[in-house]
Amino acid sequence: MAADAPHLVQGRAAEDAALMHLKRQGLKLIARNYRTQHGEIDLIMRDARTLVFVEVRFRRDQRFGSPAETVGVQKQRKLRASAEHYLQADGDCNRPCRFDIVSVSGDPATPTIDWLTNAF
Repeated sequence: MAADAPHLVQGRAAEDAALMHLKRQGLKLIARNYRTQHGEIDLIMRDARTLVFVEVRFRRDQRFGSPAETVGVQKQRKLRASAEHYLQADGDCNRPCRFDIVSVSGDPATPTIDWLTNAF
């Protein structure tokens, strides 16, 4: 798959928009596109002492539901497994953590961003 395929370009733009939104809210970036054998975590951020594992979803429109609605049980399992991998590799398994979803929709140049904390 070409790195400049339209859906990849839109996905990267959505991640950029989500990252900037979360930074404006005071979160600090720890890692981006953290990959494991279980899958990928789009953003790993810190909110005070809490680690935040962020899934970013983009849809141009919401006729068929919001972007957050596409994060089903199977994706949640993969995100949890990847987060466990990160926590074990980081060596701080006792740190508080949560899973957030950032929905990005509309025109990629002027997106609507919805941030769902403690999503699952």
